Amino acid sequence: MPSANKPSASPSTGTDVAVATPKPSPREAAVEALMRLAAEQPWNDIEVGDIAREAGLSLAEFRDLFPSKGAVLGGLARIIDRKVLDGDATDLAEEPTRERLFDVLMRRLDAMTPYKDALRRISYALRGDPLSLLALNGVALNSHRFMLAAAGINTEGPLGRLKLQGVVVAFARTVEVWLDDEDPALARTMAKLDKEIRNGERFMERADDARRLTAPFRALGRSLLDRGSRRRSDTRNEDEGNPLGGDPAAAI
Repeated sequence: MPSANKPSASPSTGTDVAVATPKPSPREAAVEALMRLAAEQPWNDIEVGDIAREAGLSLAEFRDLFPSKGAVLGGLARIIDRKVLDGDATDLAEEPTRERLFDVLMRRLDAMTPYKDALRRISYALRGDPLSLLALNGVALNSHRFMLAAAGINTEGPLGRLKLQGVVVAFARTVEVWLDDEDPALARTMAKLDKEIRNGERFMERADDARRLTAPFRALGRSLLDRGSRRRSDTRNEDEGNPLGGDPAAAI
């Protein structure tokens, strides 16, 4: 029996008040501000002060978050990463590797869709800027390490770095098609992604074959290097001149 002084619940009227949208963090506000600006004006015309004003931040607050507008793109990449990784991928567990990777990368494109206009303009602006493209490649490597992990694909081992760079290139080529694909079904984009994944599979198979074929030569080279290293170590202490001692893992 409810307490006499406890107010009873009000009956639903069918006009429930909408839940307020959570206020974005300052970092998210800066990312969203840059995307709004980039969708409307040339990339090279956007200054850090413009982003700060659009985000409702002071320059000092913006500086605490990002060192440049390019760094804000790295912030966008992390937001996209989180959206993809927060998704439920349990239904992919029994799928072939190719299907798992295809699904994860399509989910990434879905997460990028709200920013498509801005990304199109940014992509065109940076095509002739090799230094910016190199920096963005580093951002993409970090992102796709987690995309491959979400697809259950190992990125460690002798061919791990090659595999990781390969998926970065494959996705970049797919994005070029996606940026101009206005079909809601994204038929061209999906066909391109499928082709890139299949090409990547064939390349990795050839790379793995080449690695196996050259294994005896690499083993011989390591043996010769180890023999020379042992001869040199006989004449000095193993820690001499090495502030980390004899354990190379101490540098990790």
